[in-house]
Amino acid sequence: MGTWDVGPFDNDTAADFAGDLDEAALDERESVIRGALKRAANPADYLDAPDAERAVAAAALVVAQHPAGQPACPNYGPSEPLPEFPADLRTLAVDALDHVVAEPSELAELWGEAPDGPKWRQDITRLRHVLDPPLPPQEEGLFDV
Repeated sequence: MGTWDVGPFDNDTAADFAGDLDEAALDERESVIRGALKRAANPADYLDAPDAERAVAAAALVVAQHPAGQPACPNYGPSEPLPEFPADLRTLAVDALDHVVAEPSELAELWGEAPDGPKWRQDITRLRHVLDPPLPPQEEGLFDV
């Protein structure tokens, strides 16, 4: 089936990643998430689509534990409990998401050619903004002395 929607778990690779998490021991699940994020945050050269899809799913799970986050996909995401993630995974997830949407990323290229590409990019931006909110614009004169 491949990809059926723009959500973090709406593709075969991410759904398989969720299954891998469910099969991993509870104390190994954080390292599985960390590994997926590291591969995308520090790509050797070209970030291939499967690594990017796993990173987006992993980032969505980090977002789900953030106070401003939303739950991950209940249908295709992991069904087993996840440990509480350390705060440094938030920064790693932001770095991974930045590489997923930048060149050279196969997933960004594929979505760039798809009709729902802008919707996918908005979803990635939403995840990123939960983890690293943009600074609000400053009003002119606010800090003038």
